[in-house]
Amino acid sequence: MHKSNEKYREIVIDKGGGESEDSPTRETSQFQKRMGKPIHPPIENHFLLPPSQRQKPSSSTTSSGLKSMLSYPLKVRDSLKRIGKSKSMELILEGTHDPKDEQIVQSFRELLFLEGQLPARHNDYHTLLRFLRMRDFDLSKAKEMFLKYLQWRKDHGVDAIQREFKFVELTEVKKCYPHGFHGVDRSGRPVYIERIGLVDLNALLQVSNIDRFVKYHVSEQEKTLNLRFPACSLAAKRHIASTTSILDVKGVGMSNFSKPARYLFMEIQKIDSNYYPETLNRLFIINAGSGFRMLWKVIKAFLDARTLAKIHVLGYNYLSNLIEVIDPSNLPTFLGGNCTCADYGGCLLSDKGPWNNPEIKEMLQAVCATEEANYEGNGDLASEDALLPDVDNGENNENLRNGERAMSDRLAPQKIMALEAALADTNNKIDALEAALEDTKMVLKGLGQHIKDLRV
Repeated sequence: MHKSNEKYREIVIDKGGGESEDSPTRETSQFQKRMGKPIHPPIENHFLLPPSQRQKPSSSTTSSGLKSMLSYPLKVRDSLKRIGKSKSMELILEGTHDPKDEQIVQSFRELLFLEGQLPARHNDYHTLLRFLRMRDFDLSKAKEMFLKYLQWRKDHGVDAIQREFKFVELTEVKKCYPHGFHGVDRSGRPVYIERIGLVDLNALLQVSNIDRFVKYHVSEQEKTLNLRFPACSLAAKRHIASTTSILDVKGVGMSNFSKPARYLFMEIQKIDSNYYPETLNRLFIINAGSGFRMLWKVIKAFLDARTLAKIHVLGYNYLSNLIEVIDPSNLPTFLGGNCTCADYGGCLLSDKGPWNNPEIKEMLQAVCATEEANYEGNGDLASEDALLPDVDNGENNENLRNGERAMSDRLAPQKIMALEAALADTNNKIDALEAALEDTKMVLKGLGQHIKDLRV
């Protein structure tokens, strides 16, 4: 099997005829110098960590117990144990962590916990890391972004959308907006394809509306996080957390960007950037002719530097670039691959991928069902258990006790500082209240004297 030797390299815009434009990465580096923001490598770059930098699990050290708690949601790990899944399955879903990332994720989790803002859900290592990366590991900015994400989920009923929303018009929508997931790349990531040059937004608005399409987009993002990524991880036997996307812009011109189209683009871009950060590995824009290159100069103004660094704009001779990353069996024939998905009426109607493997689907559904049962009745905020290490009973009990003591030692000074700050604030309020009472006494005394004077 072909193994992709993935490296974080400069991305070149190729017109397809040997010509090339300035790389967005070059523009990005200039933007980066102006803004002072680093461009981080792909979120799964830990695949390439040298052995000396990878986490080495140990059953005898306290530090390994503390590190393990950062890897996956506590209740999901419990779910895996209760349904009897193997340790190897847990390790695949958790992935290999960069020790430096683990430290800052733990600091982020403790910050949220001490401020009473660590949620019972969405507190796992990978979710918190995505928000940290998006804000260049600035804890304050990451916290602000993360809390806005939680509020957005609550305000828009995202959990209900995930469970209940049915986009019954999907088949009709795909006729005028061809798009969909189709297979995986050579590293096991899901492949997403859009044929934007064939989009007929007027026809789309006759069978659906923008509000429903945005809800559908959110439901697909949730499905990708909760089903597609875990399923691809199990199939690839390593952690998968991002997509490889292909945007076919053949025939795209200014007519494709009407006012409703611009509004839809901005809504989806805002949702993806603010609430699903760091889920794109790379984006291939293919069949980019002169018309699209004019549009690209406008579009990229709305994209952040990190997103621009992941985009590879190609002309008409794109196939060799795609095949380097995606096996032809996972490429539709209309992109130069071998797949037709004739049984489904076309590749973009098939939703082909490991997430439809019955065995993988059954395992993940069991995990989700157990996790959901664990969440019921536990409130919106995580308990202090969310900060405890995940270790097995029996031989690792001593590690558990050591981990609890170490965590208590780490949290105690911060709790004392928080308590001292609260006491100081209370004292200030008492002083202010006493001053107000004195002022009130003086006013009453003056009023009494005034009444006495009136009687005289």
